[in-house]
Amino acid sequence: MRRLMVMGLALLATGASNAPAMPGWMSGCWLEQKGPNWTEECWTGPRADHMMGSGRDGRGDQVKSWETMQIERGADGTLVFYGSVKGGKRVAFPMVSSGPRDMVFANPSHDYPQRIHYWREGMGLNAEISLMDGSQKYGWKYGRQGGN
Repeated sequence: MRRLMVMGLALLATGASNAPAMPGWMSGCWLEQKGPNWTEECWTGPRADHMMGSGRDGRGDQVKSWETMQIERGADGTLVFYGSVKGGKRVAFPMVSSGPRDMVFANPSHDYPQRIHYWREGMGLNAEISLMDGSQKYGWKYGRQGGN
């Protein structure tokens, strides 16, 4: 019995709980190309409960917008997506649901977006932003950049 208690305490101390895994399935560089319009998003692999991302979109050889992003594990074990458009204020979106290849982050007090959803579909990565009620949806269907 004492051995089981010690093992249980060791698992708690190492953080082995129901905390969601970092979304390593997002790692890599992704591209959506629609004629001359394009959107790119790149994510590092998870390391030390942290992932870094960057995104940009444009038309032809012109960049229209760019963003830096992070996914970090908070002290309570939950994952938080942070986004900063064009070097602006970093905005937090705590995770509200997750699956093996699916993750949703939300911040109802943010103007837009309030909800950010990522999921893998086959070899692609999908992303969608919206208001909390699902209205004003905008989405991307990315393929792995370089065709890998």
